[in-house]
Amino acid sequence: MARSILFAEVPGFYAAVERADDPKLATRPVVVGGDPRKRGRVQAATPDALAAGVCLDMPMLEALRYCPAARAVPTDMRRYREVDRRFVATLREIVPRIEPFGLGAGYADLSGSGAPGEEIAEAMRRAVREALSLPLRVGLASGKFLARLAAQELPEEGVFRIPAGEEDRFLAPLPVTRLEGVGRKTAASLAELGVHTIADVVALGRDRLHAALGAHGLRVFALATGRDDEPVHGFRHPKSISRESRVEGDGVDYAGLSEHVAGLAHQLELELLRNGVAASRIIVKLRDAGGAVVTRTRTLPTPIATAAALLQEALPLLDRAGAGARPIRGIGIQLAELVAATEGRRQLPLFPGG
Repeated sequence: MARSILFAEVPGFYAAVERADDPKLATRPVVVGGDPRKRGRVQAATPDALAAGVCLDMPMLEALRYCPAARAVPTDMRRYREVDRRFVATLREIVPRIEPFGLGAGYADLSGSGAPGEEIAEAMRRAVREALSLPLRVGLASGKFLARLAAQELPEEGVFRIPAGEEDRFLAPLPVTRLEGVGRKTAASLAELGVHTIADVVALGRDRLHAALGAHGLRVFALATGRDDEPVHGFRHPKSISRESRVEGDGVDYAGLSEHVAGLAHQLELELLRNGVAASRIIVKLRDAGGAVVTRTRTLPTPIATAAALLQEALPLLDRAGAGARPIRGIGIQLAELVAATEGRRQLPLFPGG
């Protein structure tokens, strides 16, 4: 059976999140990175900024010279990780098994799914746009590397497939730097051999590449000829989820601490619902004014997934951790040993068995 691999990504993820968070940036180029005054470098940029000449890892000051209309935004990893959790959960509502690839991207193996890849890809695009206001580009191909190349053919949104049997024709004219693992040093070595395109790599041959680059040359040749059997390591759901809250004031009032726990329980209910899971273990963490952390844990006889049930289990753990006896600066709840929720609570995936 021929493989069908999907790669979905939000291009310029950090910058796309910043644009989604601030409507005023909807039509303005965005560049995300370190402080320009402290030699910060570009970590992400929107497609219009890239089109203006901005490159990743370029000094922020230089990026703003190339694209003076751009808004420079400092990196906010906590926000990006939060959005990424929601992003992966959104994809898993359509295809249960997703292998995350960094932040804002992931693979799925659609082989034998019974549903057209384009239909699944469009469903993902609609879901990500509706849930997160983010663009999504999707590549479809016979392997992971090719699927990622296919997605990169699109500037920001859409679906692009490399048809089975046409891999060589697609790859041939691309510059050798599009091959995974071919950076400046390897590209320079290949240029000395007269190799500039992927077609040139194939023409050079496996043996000469091996002699020039060693074992790395064999990998380069395999990718250049479209051979990539790396499996998708998909998981149906995360192994654990957690939320934390900072406590202001004296941090001693038990009623106030209980309100923090209730707020965390409601946030976690949404995450459990998005992932179609229930929790078999709950951990409450308290961080005091001196930075010391106390944890209390309970393994549950029956998995739970509602805010009310979480609160019922968390409050006794709050008592056991000594809440109200000393100033508390932070409260966290972690849910572990997650299991699939009952089919009645889960949104059915686009196709079964993923």
